[in-house]
Amino acid sequence: MKILVVEDEAKTGDYLKQGLVEAGFVVDLMRDGRDGLHCALTESHDVIVLDVMLPGMSGWEVLRGIRAAGRDVPVLFLTARDAVDDRVHGLELGADDYLVKPFAFSELLARVRTLLRRGSRRTETEILRAADLELDPLRRRASRAGRRIDLTAKEFALLELLLRRRGEVLPRSLIASQVWDMNFDSDTNVIEVAVRRLRAKIDDGFEPKLIRTVRGMGYVLEAGGGD
Repeated sequence: MKILVVEDEAKTGDYLKQGLVEAGFVVDLMRDGRDGLHCALTESHDVIVLDVMLPGMSGWEVLRGIRAAGRDVPVLFLTARDAVDDRVHGLELGADDYLVKPFAFSELLARVRTLLRRGSRRTETEILRAADLELDPLRRRASRAGRRIDLTAKEFALLELLLRRRGEVLPRSLIASQVWDMNFDSDTNVIEVAVRRLRAKIDDGFEPKLIRTVRGMGYVLEAGGGD
């Protein structure tokens, strides 16, 4: 599952991204209202966590732009403004929930998961597929040829990222930032090890091989791949 966080406070934004990544989500973090709106309209997200007081464009304006574009992605407002009128205004603009700072991350995570369940009831549950591989982001299930595959949180996030960007070569730097929330260090082999372990679960014993290494560039998931 992919979440967009739009938060200009560096400490809060980094805290949210780290927590959500550790919970198994893929996270885009934007620190400006205009950048947040652009990301919301050009990328696909399952939930948006949106601060109200943002540089460039307020969270209310961002939400107005999202709804005007016909996007019905669930939006959780996260803000220090706790006046009733502010909450009502946000909900009238189309927000799905409202959480006031300071907050406990466990509560935010529970609310995000509630919004995901609501979204799944509005539309058919999204299943990501490649050949006979299936990934259910909401139920956190993976299978190949009908056989259940048990994945760690990081393996699940890595596979989801590869499936959502199927056919696109993903550089190690992007994988590091999206799955591990870290800058890529050429001296570490954490990504190579994770990909090798993921391949052992979803490719070993199956055809076609799905995950392919593109030498000097990164990794790509596509039917007929494998390396």
